[in-house]
Amino acid sequence: MKGWRNIAFVLGMLILSTSSTQVLHPVIGEKAPEINLQNPEGESMKLSDLKGKLVLIDFWASWCRSCRLDNQVLKAMYNRYHDKSMKNGEGFEIYSVSLDTDPELWKQAIVNDKINWTNHVCDFKKWNSPVVADYNFKFIPHNLIIDRNGTVLAKNLYKDKLRTFLKSESGE
Repeated sequence: MKGWRNIAFVLGMLILSTSSTQVLHPVIGEKAPEINLQNPEGESMKLSDLKGKLVLIDFWASWCRSCRLDNQVLKAMYNRYHDKSMKNGEGFEIYSVSLDTDPELWKQAIVNDKINWTNHVCDFKKWNSPVVADYNFKFIPHNLIIDRNGTVLAKNLYKDKLRTFLKSESGE
């Protein structure tokens, strides 16, 4: 009996060690997958429309408290760096991808949080959205920064880490 427990333990450790080394794409240095969803006015808005700029792709939802708090930090960063020349793009943009299911709650959150960037998109499929699979994330807020050519430069930068990154990008 003791031998079987040892074998089970070793097998369990092997499974854990191989699953923890799984690479979740896109990784830093890869091209970010295209996103083409509708904005609050129902118009198609592609991520690639922002080519040439440094872009933070922000995955969030109106029902996510952490996301709503993060919007305040993002507003400050957007206001500070939007018009600056960056090392990896001309200006700083935010492309917000919502995991909402209710269009009115999504639009109201944008208004209530006084979000002043214009790149907001949603397909109202929550976790079933194809962008969740394309970007391989299991929690929100989640973000990536891409350069002028759409290459991933960084992932999951929040608050001070985001400030430090943008400060470096702007040469401050």
